[in-house]
Amino acid sequence: MSSRDRILGRIRRSVADGAPDPDVPRDYLRVHGSRTPAETADLLAAHLAEYRARVHRTDGDGIAALLARLLAERGARTVLVPPGLPPHWLAAAGATCVEDRPGADPYELDAVDSVVTGCALAIAETGTIVLDAGPGQGRRRITLIPDHHVCVVRVPDQVVDSVPQALPLLDPARPLTWISGPSATSDIELDRVEGVHGPRTLEVVLLAGRAQ
Repeated sequence: MSSRDRILGRIRRSVADGAPDPDVPRDYLRVHGSRTPAETADLLAAHLAEYRARVHRTDGDGIAALLARLLAERGARTVLVPPGLPPHWLAAAGATCVEDRPGADPYELDAVDSVVTGCALAIAETGTIVLDAGPGQGRRRITLIPDHHVCVVRVPDQVVDSVPQALPLLDPARPLTWISGPSATSDIELDRVEGVHGPRTLEVVLLAGRAQ
């Protein structure tokens, strides 16, 4: 009998009697320390920068100009726009807006220069952004194939301190994508390569104020 067979056998025996699942202890810290909303946003920005994401801050009056500048600095001629993204965010952009089509194949998505999305929430303690394919976010693959991703996070509405705070706010039935910095991997020599499994460049815009 293989190790796999023994492990599966133990699992089958443990659930065969129909006993209820044991309680999982949840006496761990839900957040490390106490922070104001501004301090939480600062922590998020610091951890995103550690992961080599480029962090920018603006408010509702400056979002269109900032996105236009980021796309221009990138030299983006086309920008992928998911359904539900506020139209005024890209009103000043010189790039051609491309709608996310369900039938678009990976080659079409790879030909797009940039993608701009919102997010579901962001986690300060881990520097993580979570997307759930909601309005303004689009399908998972539009944030994995284009080489340049600009993600807008509303502060403080969409920022939480910790993973335990984030999980109850997320629907596990939705396609969740957890992003901590641009795509990166290393070989056995620890040579870092970016852009293999997702965008080479991640820019995060912390948008201050309530929903814009």
